[in-house]
Amino acid sequence: MLRLALILFAAVAGPARAVPHKPGAGPPARPCLAPLQWEGRTVQYDHGTGRNSRSAVSYDAQNQRIRILQQHKKHTPCQKYFEFIYLFQSNVLFQIEQKTLSCSKLPLSDAWDAFDIPSNSTFEDQYFIGGPGDVLEVQEWSDRKPARKHETWVGVYTLKDCYPVQETYTRNSSVTTSTRFFDLRLGISDPAVFTPPPSCLAARHPQMDGC
Repeated sequence: MLRLALILFAAVAGPARAVPHKPGAGPPARPCLAPLQWEGRTVQYDHGTGRNSRSAVSYDAQNQRIRILQQHKKHTPCQKYFEFIYLFQSNVLFQIEQKTLSCSKLPLSDAWDAFDIPSNSTFEDQYFIGGPGDVLEVQEWSDRKPARKHETWVGVYTLKDCYPVQETYTRNSSVTTSTRFFDLRLGISDPAVFTPPPSCLAARHPQMDGC
C-alpha cells in the first residue's frame, strides 16, 4: 500500500496550494505539496485477491515513519489483525498481533517514499468529486511519460490542501491495488503510536501471517 516520502521541512506552515487550472489554459506549473503529517483512515482494494483492507493510519513524513492499524467490520474465522509500525530511519518494521500483542521485528529494506505527488509527475485532469453543489475539487496526476504508453501510478489529491484522495498502482497493464483516503486530520495527535509495545523489545519472530 505504501508509497512513502521525500522530507521537506514545511509542516508547521502548512502545505502549498496548487494554482487552479482553467480549461484550455494548460496544466498547472507544478504539483502541490502534500501535508507532511496527518492521521486518517484508508481502504485498500487488492485486485489480485478481491479483498478490501481497512486501516487507521498515522503518517509522519518529517520523521519517516508510518503506523497502520488494521480494522475489521465483521468476524472472520482464523483471521488475525495487525498493527504495523514502519520506522524508516531505523530500517525496522514492527508487526504486532492486536489480540495477543505478539511482535515480529523485521528488517525494512524498502526506501522511504511518500504519499505525495512527485515533482516530475504528469498532470492528467482536474474535477469536482460528486454531483451538483459538491465542492471537493481534486487534481489527478500520474507517472505517465511520453516515451511510455501506460502509467504505473495515478494519484488524486485535493486542490485546496493537497490531501491524498486515492492512489492506484498498475503492473503489466493490470491494476494491482487501489487505496482510498478519508477522514484525514492534519498533524499527529499522539506521537506514542510510533513506539512499539514492550513485547517488541526482544522480538525476533519471523513475519506472522493473517490466519
